[in-house]
Amino acid sequence: MDLRPVALGASVTTYDPSRPTPAAIVSGEVAAHDAPHPLSVFDMFRIGIGPSSSHTVGPMRAGLAFTTELTTLKPPSHITIDLFGSLGATGRGHSTDRAVLLGLAGYDPETVDIETVESILPTLASSSMLTLPSGTQVPLNIAEDVRFVPRTVLPYHVNALTITASDEDGTVILERTYYSVGGGFVMIQTNDDPQNPEVSSLATSQAGVGIDVPAPHPFASGAQLLAACDASGLSIAELVRMNEEAVRPRETVNAYLDRIADTMFDCVDAGTSAAGILPGGLDVPRRARALAGQLAERLTGIPQSSTDEAGASSGASPAEGVRSPGARAWVSTVADPMRAMDWVNLFALAVNEENAAGHRVVTAPTNGAAGVIPAVLGYLVTHCPETGSTPGVAAGPATEDGAVTPLAHIRMTTEDSSETSSDDPASPEACAARRRALVHDFLLAATAIGALIKTNASIAGAEVGCQGEVGSASAMAAAGLAQALGGTPQQVENAAEIAMEHSLGLTCDPVAGLVQVPCIERNAIAAVKAINAARMALWGDGRHTVSLDVVIETMRQTGNDMLSKYKETSEGGLAVNVVEC
Repeated sequence: MDLRPVALGASVTTYDPSRPTPAAIVSGEVAAHDAPHPLSVFDMFRIGIGPSSSHTVGPMRAGLAFTTELTTLKPPSHITIDLFGSLGATGRGHSTDRAVLLGLAGYDPETVDIETVESILPTLASSSMLTLPSGTQVPLNIAEDVRFVPRTVLPYHVNALTITASDEDGTVILERTYYSVGGGFVMIQTNDDPQNPEVSSLATSQAGVGIDVPAPHPFASGAQLLAACDASGLSIAELVRMNEEAVRPRETVNAYLDRIADTMFDCVDAGTSAAGILPGGLDVPRRARALAGQLAERLTGIPQSSTDEAGASSGASPAEGVRSPGARAWVSTVADPMRAMDWVNLFALAVNEENAAGHRVVTAPTNGAAGVIPAVLGYLVTHCPETGSTPGVAAGPATEDGAVTPLAHIRMTTEDSSETSSDDPASPEACAARRRALVHDFLLAATAIGALIKTNASIAGAEVGCQGEVGSASAMAAAGLAQALGGTPQQVENAAEIAMEHSLGLTCDPVAGLVQVPCIERNAIAAVKAINAARMALWGDGRHTVSLDVVIETMRQTGNDMLSKYKETSEGGLAVNVVEC
């Protein structure tokens, strides 16, 4: 399988059985320059919509690719969509049908308006007509023309879909089979043999640019990454940046990093501003807004609705009261040394509630794990003195309706160090420039770890369970934080290893096929784990018994051994033991 992205409409590269296997790369049998080109930050972080990268973003990209190819052919009179395997099993809960139809209508997951996302199914239900980008209207009955086929698993991958366009006589105009392999990555089958598929990868508008330019510092394993850092004297973030800038100008790389970070921060603030019940039928309430209000009140000392006897007897002032009788009056980070964890939980919950609602998120490296990296990045910019923040203070201005937006005051696009300068290292301009640089380092180091996991194992819950989604995100976040806090390459690799090692075996068993239970809380737990992993690694000297390569290979083997009912099919675990009501 050629994992290198190619642009839509470009020539494809077929499956090559001689390409190195993960085991060969990890064992050192394959030299770095012979291994696949390292995946880019443009690959590992993509802006899209929820609730799933493999079941929403990927199928939407497949639909867009199909309709783009269809514009050069005879206008169709009929279109059918078949969703196989895991897409068929949990596609309804993941809005896979809606995603494919949005793609066929010409919408891109990175830019589609959320109102359009929410209106397309009701519009189709009332009109029974799908309007293609060419203006052609195709009759479409959602109940009959979008078919969920969970018991059929195609040989190449468990997440497969086939889109077929035919004319009025039933003659096939175009038929394509796509595989959504996790993280928004999509493979297209390029031959007609389903038992021996030849595939190539679709690319986003950014990914795949300059892919044939040799990376100055190639790596395909953790050992090769550390060796390249040792040989060059570069940090992991610096090494990844040099690979990025070999094919793109520095300004382009920085602008993308800024956009990714700002989209993450926007998502946190959107999540803390929204209230109500999440869609899908489980009646899961949003919690982020209420939690943000509680944390902000205790932070600023605003009197709350009531105090309890315990608070009064302990000497707590009215401003240190609590919302309900019996609750403990945790008033500040000084009084409660774990307060930072509350903010990290908040950041993760906010993002994953937005994802569950089908709103804009950053795939990092998947949508099901989209809250981990923003939560740890939020911790970096609000609680770590290295970024100029005051530890324990993390609250932005409230909106007109009283919602707390904790990261509204932090945006990378306003912190361009090339436009601001100051001789005072404590000046706001200097602090902003330093914060921006550390955020970039965080994302670049996280990219290196995500690329290794994606190349040598999987980031898809349908392939390896949640260890590949939340586990990978936790490892990436741990590495990013360790890098931003000044860790050596060995410490950064160790941080990723710790987080992944203690995510091994995590199952993917979403209740009702929705990315809500246990997914939302699991992101918060994984974010806290990532911070702990980074701190443990930074207290050491980088030497450790289990390597990142061994853990990644173990994760791959564990995923292969895992029963399919624990791999995003909602046929086992919590999905069958939690009563839907």
